Amino acid sequence: MNGILLIDKPVGWTSNDVVIKLKGILHQRRVGHSGTLDPMATGLLVVFAGRATRAVEFAEAHSKRYIAHLRLGTTTDTQDISGTVLESRRVDVSEQEVKDTLKYFEGVQEQLPPMYSAIKVNGQKLYDIARKGGEVERKKRSIEISAMKYLGRDGDDYIIDVSCSKGTYIRTLCYDIGQRLGCGGCMSYLRRVSAGDFSVENAVCIEDIQKAADEGRVHELLLPVDSLFAAFPEYLANEREEQRIKCGNEIPSGLPDGDYRVYSKAGEFLMLGRVSSGMMKTVKSFFEVEVKKWQR
Repeated sequence: MNGILLIDKPVGWTSNDVVIKLKGILHQRRVGHSGTLDPMATGLLVVFAGRATRAVEFAEAHSKRYIAHLRLGTTTDTQDISGTVLESRRVDVSEQEVKDTLKYFEGVQEQLPPMYSAIKVNGQKLYDIARKGGEVERKKRSIEISAMKYLGRDGDDYIIDVSCSKGTYIRTLCYDIGQRLGCGGCMSYLRRVSAGDFSVENAVCIEDIQKAADEGRVHELLLPVDSLFAAFPEYLANEREEQRIKCGNEIPSGLPDGDYRVYSKAGEFLMLGRVSSGMMKTVKSFFEVEVKKWQR
């Protein structure tokens, strides 16, 4: 079973919980995702099954879009409401000040990853160090907030719509906004609504996957792996080219330089190919590999 599943992750689940559950439902050991969501977050988790897991590295680079709630006046050790409150302050800012501050954070910038994260330093995950009360020096990472919109209020919370690059911590963004406003802040809610061209509107819940598996129709929910590369032009390989591709060889090409979705005459998605200086080589192959059984 190969393909992509768009999952609407429920609150309280880790991304790894989803992967483990799907391995059992699909009876497939090769399952992975292209971007972690914290347990308190909900929304789109793009999951790859079978040979489609070879495409995870391409999806990891996708930009993301989130709906988040910013709670001003509260600072926690995790930078969200799931953590221990470190400080509470009086909030005396206007909505216009919040809007102006959001604009300040748009663009390319350096962000300091939180201690409660899965980033490794000297082989240790930061959250393991943080849970023991420790803290280590972290390097800032370059991120980009391409757009940030103010959507209104939900009680004491400010609702923001954030479009950003991979590796952006929205809870850290909420913390930084609070620091700039002088009252502190944390994230109280997070929902991922898109990743690349994939939308949570097309996602299904775990229960839907289980029901489909019980009824023998999981294939109806799988997206083909080549949908990830829909922006690239298509190339149909002839039989000789297909054989060379399946042997890992380059093939001569008169196509313009660039990346291509390459298919066999039978319609099988063979690879993402790259043409350069008249030759096409494999960037990543996706054809099924035949396993030969040797007999004595």
